[in-house]
Amino acid sequence: MQIAVLIPCHNEEAAIGNVLRDFRAALPRAAIYVYDNNSTDRTREFAAAAGAIVRSETRQGKGNVVCRMFADIEADVYVLVDGDDTYDASSAPRMIERLSSEQLDMVNGVRLTTSRGAYRAGHVFGNRLLTALVASLFENRFKDILSGYRVFSRRFVKSFPALAGGFEIETALTVHALELRMPVAEMETPYKDRPAGSASKLRTYRDGFRILCTILRLLLEVRPLYLLGTLALLFAITSISIAIPLFVTYAHTGLVPRLPTAVLAASLMSLAFLLLASGIILEMVTLGRRESKRLRYLALPAPPQAD
Repeated sequence: MQIAVLIPCHNEEAAIGNVLRDFRAALPRAAIYVYDNNSTDRTREFAAAAGAIVRSETRQGKGNVVCRMFADIEADVYVLVDGDDTYDASSAPRMIERLSSEQLDMVNGVRLTTSRGAYRAGHVFGNRLLTALVASLFENRFKDILSGYRVFSRRFVKSFPALAGGFEIETALTVHALELRMPVAEMETPYKDRPAGSASKLRTYRDGFRILCTILRLLLEVRPLYLLGTLALLFAITSISIAIPLFVTYAHTGLVPRLPTAVLAASLMSLAFLLLASGIILEMVTLGRRESKRLRYLALPAPPQAD
């Protein structure tokens, strides 16, 4: 079974040596790839000295790096992990064993920590909020959708339509698994503080907003009738609430004294019907696209079982 460890990096010279040492010890037969994303420090130098296969991706953003890794690297099992030395390498063999023994396509590492420094308060709240949002809109199968530690099968990686460019890549990976109803699981794994000299590249508000936009975009892509139908219902209710007083006045006087209000009510109702029709059409298109992606996914071999 060919195992590839994928490590996207940007300015991680303080951590990458420890990450490579730990994963080399945990997975001695795995090929370890470090993709440098325009680092201005000595990340590439330290990674090469530690024995990693070092390559580059010039488009800035973690999502762009992951897309390049998925396209370039051939393996049976892929381990995706951040290069900041916060994840536990010793959990990787257990995650791979579960992926193989249960014929799964993704095992997600749920981060557990007792250190106050490992998580910023805003990150904890944002992760819980976004995880709950994905659970309510798609399917409640994950506790930590923003984890950067995951193990994938080949058919997951090669069927993933990688479009996210930044930290929203984790959300896209999660929704891809849910959309195609892949067999997935989660495993708890220790999560620790960054080493001295290493700084987080995640910006709480900017990246949180981008992740939220990604969720809405994926909702429109995966469940258009749900999103557009909800908007159509809101417009229709607003239109009716505005129109009721007009009908009451017309019933008593035979006049429509507030013509602009009547035009607004009619426009809102027309927009509601337009949104509903668009949702139905897009739902049929989405069904065809989902079937095509599912067939592409099924054309690839299932994860190999360990000896």
